[in-house]
Amino acid sequence: MAMDVIDYQIFGDDMQFVEIELDPREAVVGEAGSMFYMEDQIQMETIFGDGSASQGGIFGSLLGAGKRLITGESLFTTVYSNQGNSKRKVAFGAPYPGRIIPMHLDQLGGTILCQKDAFLCAAKGVSLGIAFQKRLGAGFFGGEGFILQKLEGDGLAFVHAGGALIAKDLQPGETLRVDTGCVVAFTSNVDYDIQFVGGVKTALFGGEGIFFTTLRGPGRVWLQSLPLARMANRIVGASSMGGGRGGEEGSVLGGLGNLFERN
Repeated sequence: MAMDVIDYQIFGDDMQFVEIELDPREAVVGEAGSMFYMEDQIQMETIFGDGSASQGGIFGSLLGAGKRLITGESLFTTVYSNQGNSKRKVAFGAPYPGRIIPMHLDQLGGTILCQKDAFLCAAKGVSLGIAFQKRLGAGFFGGEGFILQKLEGDGLAFVHAGGALIAKDLQPGETLRVDTGCVVAFTSNVDYDIQFVGGVKTALFGGEGIFFTTLRGPGRVWLQSLPLARMANRIVGASSMGGGRGGEEGSVLGGLGNLFERN
């Protein structure tokens, strides 16, 4: 299946949305619940998986839906197709404050790995899969990083990052250590692992948890300053449900429940 080539425009500052212009018979796949508005002649169809060519047939559709279930996402995605004879628009909104990142997969090696809740929408034909980390460190202690979404194809995809966004191009052998939840996405040639922080004192009282993510080049990585889980923990901690305490997450002083990861 050929990828649909779509035009788009991103609006907003802290609370962004992306407006996509579809030619007749063009389509875009959106994450469940992400649609903001759509013009007339746009037809919605809820499907198993992502509807890409790699999921052709009943078995392929069930397999694609199962992959999405493993990542914690809905079994379904929604396809928005232009059934009119002229250009029509459909928009998708970010779920919380941050930035929407357009990913031209054909310019990024054809594959992007991202956090399981980062995907927003994509041109129909982009395949939404999963990527398990091979190392035991990532498997047991990665938190959000254990199961990643894999976006494949040569079309355009949109990923959402919380808070401020920064993209870094890592040189061969260059290493970056990052708070686990702050990794949004990276190209498939980036080496990824979870490592122990180090000293017991740092782990227990540093407020940063016991493990962090290491990213090793070459390749491009996208980082976010405010992961959704961190923001949610802050809100709960400041509420009556959390005892009204704003203690540091990941620290003994902020509760042993968050010892292993801050996010």
